Amino acid sequence: MAKNDVVMITGATGNLGRAAASAFARQGARLCMVARELGDLGVYKKEGAADVLACPADLLDATSVDKAVAKAIERFGQIDVLCNIAGGFAMGEAVHEIDAKGWAHMMELNAGSVLRMSHAVVPGMLARKSGKIVNIGAYAALGGKAQMGAYIASKSAVIRLTESMAAELRDAGINVNCVLPSIIDTPENRQAMPKANPAKWVAPEALADAILFLASPAARAIHGAALPVVGLS
Repeated sequence: MAKNDVVMITGATGNLGRAAASAFARQGARLCMVARELGDLGVYKKEGAADVLACPADLLDATSVDKAVAKAIERFGQIDVLCNIAGGFAMGEAVHEIDAKGWAHMMELNAGSVLRMSHAVVPGMLARKSGKIVNIGAYAALGGKAQMGAYIASKSAVIRLTESMAAELRDAGINVNCVLPSIIDTPENRQAMPKANPAKWVAPEALADAILFLASPAARAIHGAALPVVGLS
């Protein structure tokens, strides 16, 4: 990315969202931080961000998403990079046990959020014939896993959406790619899996570096990639 690029990050208050924001801030980006609730964002200016804008939104609601994007456009005039980081994880049920509510929640949270953000952001990128979109899939979604059917289906949908968008948008100068993390080394995962070895997991900062690369001019010839980022696992 170029200095002063406008970068919109969903899931901005999560572990990966914060790591990505810091990575872009150090490059001098103008940040549009998207989450339900956003606290003090001053740390990113201290890290080098040219500007930081809070764009609170409920990614399950299209009107809320549209308002957040409109706020960013009003402030900065455009969005150069969209990082669809928001998402969720759930497991425990066999496929034949998943109810409609649980299925819909996973699909809406992981794939639906990408769709709604794309609806709001892509038209502006098309008008400028320029843009970068980085989605978050999951390494686990490369194959089926027991008791993870809804999650894997939703993240598989993110990968396929990435590929379809790349095919649709590449001729307009827009790069669409995704990263596929394995288990991310977060306090929540350490608490949930106390006997695991987090040294084999992927650090949020390492994932942020991959996102930063896919948003950079160095990735200008990459379209529709699903990049595994798995640490030592």
